[in-house]
Amino acid sequence: MLSRIPVLVVAALLGACGFHLQGDLTTPSEMERTYIAPYERNSQFHRELRRQLDAAGVHVVDSENDATAMIVITADDTGQRVLSVSARNVPTEYEVFYTIEYSLVSGEDILLPPQDITFVRDYTWDETLVLGKAHEEELMREALVRDLVRTVLKQFSTL
Repeated sequence: MLSRIPVLVVAALLGACGFHLQGDLTTPSEMERTYIAPYERNSQFHRELRRQLDAAGVHVVDSENDATAMIVITADDTGQRVLSVSARNVPTEYEVFYTIEYSLVSGEDILLPPQDITFVRDYTWDETLVLGKAHEEELMREALVRDLVRTVLKQFSTL
């Protein structure tokens, strides 16, 4: 019995501070059947967005004519930039970025005007660990995509 008291106290404190577990995605009723108008159909962002919408119960359709809402992706860009170089002019730090621009429309109604989001992460570069650093960059890019999709879905859920 005494071992349950700390658990109950923590639960009460979390509830009192406004903490809530993240629940299922709630989307506007207009998004019942959604078409994604991709800037780049094979991009990591497009694939992850479609996967997350499917998981949330949104029926993603393949035709604009069958849709009740449309996510219009007008920019989908990723890359890397050199942040710093050594005294020998060799890159020692890179920045990985992922940028998207999108909007949400339903018929003639603009549910969400164009939004522009860029997420950035940086990492150090070691020329003796080329394969490992290339893998690290890819993992960072995947994490950026997941964060972007999560942010987009949260914006949809506030509508």
